[in-house]
Amino acid sequence: MDTTAPPVTTRVHAGTGVIELDRPAALNALDLTMVRLMTEALQEWRDDRAVRSVLIRSTSPKAFCAGGDIRAMRDAGVRGDDATVLAYFSAEYALNLLIARYPKPYTALIDGYAMGGGLGVSVHGSARVVTERAILAMPETGIGFFPDIGASHFLPRLAGAVGWYLGLTGLRIPGAAAVSCGLATHYVPAAELPALEAVLLAGAAPAQALDRFAVAAPASGADGHRAAIERCFTAPDLAELRARLARDEDRAWADEALAALESASPMSLAVTFDLLRAGAGSTLEECLARELDLARRVAHEPDFHEGVRAALIDKDRAPAWSPYPPPAETWY
Repeated sequence: MDTTAPPVTTRVHAGTGVIELDRPAALNALDLTMVRLMTEALQEWRDDRAVRSVLIRSTSPKAFCAGGDIRAMRDAGVRGDDATVLAYFSAEYALNLLIARYPKPYTALIDGYAMGGGLGVSVHGSARVVTERAILAMPETGIGFFPDIGASHFLPRLAGAVGWYLGLTGLRIPGAAAVSCGLATHYVPAAELPALEAVLLAGAAPAQALDRFAVAAPASGADGHRAAIERCFTAPDLAELRARLARDEDRAWADEALAALESASPMSLAVTFDLLRAGAGSTLEECLARELDLARRVAHEPDFHEGVRAALIDKDRAPAWSPYPPPAETWY
């Protein structure tokens, strides 16, 4: 008899469907089992009149969800196992779309790390609550991949050019900055989260509960660079982006951004730049379809294998990228 605890638990309490991510050793990285359990619950609750709203939270104090199970996808890509790659990304992206089109309030409590796939199961919801401990990022260019889970739709739509900055550099922002740019909708101090959860689980309407507990997000150091981000990350191509960063007056910030670009996969940067440009004028459905096609191919690319090796397997943080990526327009 298998007594292993499931990585996702679901229940209904006083009209609230509760999803708890419970894979703490992996910082709640989403594997296929987790994706399927969440999908099954949401599909069941969608037409259940007894369920009025959905709440997703983590049992871990360190992470909401640190991403997708990218190491498993790397292993499948190395084996040439396209069926496994397709099954995972198809299920994950279908879940993202299900959340985005969900007919009931969907509230995500982001306390700790929320990266990659973690944004996919939160940002598409109606309310994204962050705390002072929240850290958000789309770090895929640093592992030879690209911002997926619908990021090519939501990143270009963030205030200013913040989405381009986050998607290309992979750098992290705190919860307060996530509110100011539009990634998050509400800021609640971590100490107040238990009380907010209690009110939601008592059957309160999410909008009323959030009005009660949300406060103005404090000023964030990241917000001080918004003008520089817009100056540089509105560049028409990667070469001009680097040139603008090289001469920008906000030197400490620009040097950090340049260093992030230099450490990223050239292939990933080229693909991401054109992917975000295409996504700016596309529906979410179109973006997810484009991302699925790209994910199937990138999963077999040497840069993806090398990036995951350097970050998650050997952990030497020294990937040897392919020097001459194909033009991004050849990818889709």
